[in-house]
Amino acid sequence: MSDSTMEMSSKAKKKFKVPHVYVILMIIVAICAIFTYIAPAGEYARVEGPGGRMIVDPTSFTYVDRAPVNLFGYLLSVPKGMAEVAEIIFFIFIVGGSFAVVQATGAIEAGLGKVTRVMAGKERLIIPIVMILFSLGGAVFGMAEETLPFIPIMVTLAIALGFDSITGAAIVLAGAGAGFTGAFMNPFTVGVAQGIAELPMFSGMGFRLAVYALMITLSTTFIFIYAGKVKKDPAKSLMYDFDKTRDDVLDLSVLKELTTAHKIVLLVVVATIGLLVFGVIHYGWYIQEISALFLGMAIISGLVGRLGMNGTAENLLIGMSSLAGGALVVGFARAILVVLNEGHIMDTLLFSISSAVSHLPSILAALGMYIFQCLLNFIVPSGSGQAAVSMPIMAPLADLVHVTRQTAVLAYQFGDGISNIFTPTSGYFMAGLALAKIPWDKWAKWILPLILMQYALGAILVTVAHAMQLGPF
Repeated sequence: MSDSTMEMSSKAKKKFKVPHVYVILMIIVAICAIFTYIAPAGEYARVEGPGGRMIVDPTSFTYVDRAPVNLFGYLLSVPKGMAEVAEIIFFIFIVGGSFAVVQATGAIEAGLGKVTRVMAGKERLIIPIVMILFSLGGAVFGMAEETLPFIPIMVTLAIALGFDSITGAAIVLAGAGAGFTGAFMNPFTVGVAQGIAELPMFSGMGFRLAVYALMITLSTTFIFIYAGKVKKDPAKSLMYDFDKTRDDVLDLSVLKELTTAHKIVLLVVVATIGLLVFGVIHYGWYIQEISALFLGMAIISGLVGRLGMNGTAENLLIGMSSLAGGALVVGFARAILVVLNEGHIMDTLLFSISSAVSHLPSILAALGMYIFQCLLNFIVPSGSGQAAVSMPIMAPLADLVHVTRQTAVLAYQFGDGISNIFTPTSGYFMAGLALAKIPWDKWAKWILPLILMQYALGAILVTVAHAMQLGPF
């Protein structure tokens, strides 16, 4: 090869750029729209299930007239998606803006500066401790959206301790995600799925505790090793160049003194988080209530931190504007589900895959259910929503192919949980990346090995559950 040819090839490689996440999502939406012209349209009837939730009637599938999504419908799917997840988008704006106000008071910088001094020489110990705490939240009450306010704090702390923004976000997202995947008593996933499958609530607890331990150990080890590499050589971080330009990085050489005003602001933040946990558990607070809570935190913090009303408003706006690109990704991702539903091919997809699984030998049927749930989670990332859609089909199917219903629930649990911190259709996850200011493509490249290992572990555990006929039935 001549020098000029090699030079041209080198330039071509340099010019190639990973498509923007908006481009990737619009391509996926376009593919789904094309499929509405190709795939037959079909529908399941929805009936009232346990707890009044509307679930699929597995015997009711019928083909209906095609409803292809045309070019205008394709374009319309994005604003429709934005409207459907508007509360998540505005949640990102309010939480991000609120932490910008707290950041402007200097309290976080002063507080984390003290932590860095205390943890000097043993920084990595924070990783397993905090990850286990978040994993318990995921395992016990399905902590997902509730993790978002912690992400800006952990990202700033991780960078201050010599790690990177990916480590900070992963401590929260992967910690809660591992607990969510290996949940032993999450009422919103395991509870709903077992209720639909008519299993005793939280049965199989012993096996699920072992699953939880394996999942959190795998995730913690992966992040612990990565953080050590970044600590030793910061250039190994995928976020190395960007993290150097962040405006929320602590300068350890000129750390602020922790004043009384700073301490009061930090107490306001801690009290806010305490109220969040209390409200979620006792009153069922969700995104709107949590947004209001953090807006109150911003107002009080701004006043205590002597920013004044105008200063508080200005910093709130600065924080919101810095997250606009990431927040709106959530709406673009939702457009995928909009097209599948409007084209009436979502239920056809469910019917086709469940029919294929029903003809497999029992062990392969169990793994087929697992693969089906894994794929389904890319388009129905809601845990309880996926249970309502798939478990009415999977539970009777399990009886037919001699797989226990408990194993079918376990397959759903893994499929529903593993990709929640990978797929761009997961609203809370994309919100988390927006708050951490991490591009999805960089995160995906970093976490893919962990996701693949979790998928492999899930397949092994489903096989073991099938072999031991995990029950009671």
